[in-house]
Amino acid sequence: MSSNWLSGVFHNPSGVYYHDVPIGLNSEVTLRLRVPHDAPVRMVLLRCAPDGEQQMIQAQPGNDIPGWSCRWFEVKLLLTNQKFAYRFYLLTDQGGWWYTAAGATRYVPTDHQDFQILADYHAPEWVEHAVFYQIFPDRFADGDPSNNVRDGGHIVDGYPSIARRWGDLPIKDQGGREFYGGDLQGITQNLDYLQDTLGVNALYLNPVGTAPSNHKYDVGSYTQVDPHFGGDAALIELRRHLTERGMHLILDIVPNHCGSENDWFKAAQADATSEYAEYFKFYRHPHEYDSWLGYKSLPKLNYNSLKLRQTMYAAEDSVMRTWLREPFAIDGWRIDVANMLARQGQHQLGHKVLRGMRRAVKEANPGAYLLGENFFDASDHLQGDELDATMNYRGFMMPLYHWLTGRDYNVVFERAYGDSFPLDTVALDMQWQAFRSTVPWIINRQQFNLLDSHDTPRLLHLCREDRALARVARLLLFTYPGVPCIYYGDEIGLTGGRDPDNRRTMDWNRDGWDTSWLGEWSQLIRLRTNSPALARGSYQSVCRSENTLAFVRESRQQRLVVVARRAADEIDRLNLAAAAVPDGARYRDLLSGSEARVENGFLAIPPAATQIWEELWT
Repeated sequence: MSSNWLSGVFHNPSGVYYHDVPIGLNSEVTLRLRVPHDAPVRMVLLRCAPDGEQQMIQAQPGNDIPGWSCRWFEVKLLLTNQKFAYRFYLLTDQGGWWYTAAGATRYVPTDHQDFQILADYHAPEWVEHAVFYQIFPDRFADGDPSNNVRDGGHIVDGYPSIARRWGDLPIKDQGGREFYGGDLQGITQNLDYLQDTLGVNALYLNPVGTAPSNHKYDVGSYTQVDPHFGGDAALIELRRHLTERGMHLILDIVPNHCGSENDWFKAAQADATSEYAEYFKFYRHPHEYDSWLGYKSLPKLNYNSLKLRQTMYAAEDSVMRTWLREPFAIDGWRIDVANMLARQGQHQLGHKVLRGMRRAVKEANPGAYLLGENFFDASDHLQGDELDATMNYRGFMMPLYHWLTGRDYNVVFERAYGDSFPLDTVALDMQWQAFRSTVPWIINRQQFNLLDSHDTPRLLHLCREDRALARVARLLLFTYPGVPCIYYGDEIGLTGGRDPDNRRTMDWNRDGWDTSWLGEWSQLIRLRTNSPALARGSYQSVCRSENTLAFVRESRQQRLVVVARRAADEIDRLNLAAAAVPDGARYRDLLSGSEARVENGFLAIPPAATQIWEELWT
């Protein structure tokens, strides 16, 4: 028996398949499974285990829903657990199929791939329509030259600071001691550009606290804005202007380690009986201590200390709570190296500390966004009780470049175990699905997607300066489930290799800008901020050919078909019958304006590398 019908089996905890609104504990919900009209399915069961014991609940045939051509099966159930996991079992005359968030299998899957609903989970609602813009403050704009760092003005890792001229390229191996003068005033002065010209509505800033370096990850003070960035007053002023514009702001915090010039650490080194000595792990006091990746300038914080936990997040006047309140009133935190936080040998407190940080942050601001840096698999921190999201390097960005450019991330960093064989389209889609399937869908919707950052080469460099490839990457950034983030300057064609080349200054000579390139970014940003399907809609692949990936994003209000090609191929139509799209459905490409109609289950498409087709619902 052919199993082609399985491509049309679909469920997602969103839209017509579930609810688009938060659900409370002990609420009754209806779950819908979609199957093709000709699927040989004679019975559907929903499998769950709310208190550890398996339950098999028979689904009932559901009514037709306008706009979908398929059969529906429905199950009504009570959400008795805050985290409710389930999967479907489809019985046919020639065997049964299990259907989970990872797809359909003949074998019994593990529970880790079940669909998951979070009851009484309150997502930061503003995030789903956000488009972030990441700013490395020293390199964006110099709003007040009087606060600039001077040559030799202070010491960074034992070397004098270097004042650089705006526009000069960063020098390799000078790292944190080069300063260009960017500050918070410069950001405030360019909000018209960010909001009106570009269209972003949320900012993510690298650390702004007092520290010797330009990057500020060597924290000197957790409670003050660096005077070279304009001090506390400049952040308060930036916050005021953002609030007036309805824009949001998250800051970078470094709770894993501080700098060797930090007052806590200097007090601990000076006196082994100091109240701050327990904040650190000394092997031999005062000069042998645990540090981040062995960098002595970055002593690691010791979360075995209850007092440190109180100081950093638990107490009412703690660091993380204070910045969330007036006068700064930031909208969330990005946690640096969240994958390493509170982990020291036999003392593995990462989950405990992140749960504590979540409680503190949400108590201070229930709508705050808690984001963690993690270059790897962070699914165990994304179950609703720790992080709201991670920087989605491994679950989105890295496999995308491997597919698009033929090089995995290890090749880019010249590691011996790099893979220079292109990732095929099926493998790309399966890797994305693998990372989506292990976390609740509501978490997938708020994952922080990016194409580059201060820690990676820039978009154009990764695409070998090929703007055609960069356009494909950009299309997927704005259409894949999650929240998109732009690294400052990408939108005007700023390029750069590995750190520090990726931290070039923003070019404010607008006469030299490629306005068409900027316009393309702005078009996609505005599409993303106004699209219900891209904000919360489901994801279903409908084509995974050698060079073409196409998928459907749908919500109750909108259905989109996205086409991305890394190279020319022969694909000239898409099987939308597998997405339950009825014949006669009309579509318009939002990028080109072309129109087409579904005939015999297929939508004819042109050879363009980037397409976003919107169904014209009446």
